[in-house]
Amino acid sequence: MHNLALYWKPVTEVLILWFFIYHIMLFFEGTRSFQVLRGIIMLLLVFFISQKFNFIVLDWLLKKLFGISVIAILIIFHPEIRQGLAQLGKRNIFRGLLREEDPHLYVKQIVDGCEKLAVNRLGGLIAIEKNDSLAAYIQSGETIDSRISADLIQAIFTPNNPLHDGGLIIQHGKIASAGCIFPLTINQELNRVFGTRHRAALSLSEETDAILIVISEERHDVSIVYRRKFYRDLGPGELETKIKELIKSKKDE
Repeated sequence: MHNLALYWKPVTEVLILWFFIYHIMLFFEGTRSFQVLRGIIMLLLVFFISQKFNFIVLDWLLKKLFGISVIAILIIFHPEIRQGLAQLGKRNIFRGLLREEDPHLYVKQIVDGCEKLAVNRLGGLIAIEKNDSLAAYIQSGETIDSRISADLIQAIFTPNNPLHDGGLIIQHGKIASAGCIFPLTINQELNRVFGTRHRAALSLSEETDAILIVISEERHDVSIVYRRKFYRDLGPGELETKIKELIKSKKDE
């Protein structure tokens, strides 16, 4: 009992620190700040090691570096820090415990929406988030936060709608945002028949594991881009099967 009383405080402190660090990492995941945060953590580890083994020169260099880097980070990442603090209170830290929408319920709506767009010769770009966060791209568009419906997808990509030129992002079984800006690939080997949406889908598939659905207004077909691979000219049945297959693979990854 004496040993238990001696160790419960430090164990509790470690668990609390782990809890907050873990959710801070989740919050910044997918943003430019996330890479900087990982770099800072690595420097801290090196700093603690240098102090533990009394590396005098390395310890002195790191102390000087930390003094300069704090000011630099505050200046360079002022917008991200301000936005992060503004959104931190809105984040549901228990989101991982909540059940997401059943894919079987909303994939059919996605397929129906894509089919309507193709039949009406309208283009579209849909990204379904998997393991890699799309938070940075969600922030570039307009928040929708709505259940998925074929009619809403069609309405978003209808010409003259201010959101129709960007991408639509599905996160946790809901339409999170529309009119999102995706990067364009500079891959010179990409066939010239592919338009801007296909290039944006390929670029995002190079950076994340998102499932990208592209509806071509020129060819009136629907394609999936995943992990830099194209699945072209998919019919409604093939599209539904492929989306479900890729969503299901999330657990395996």
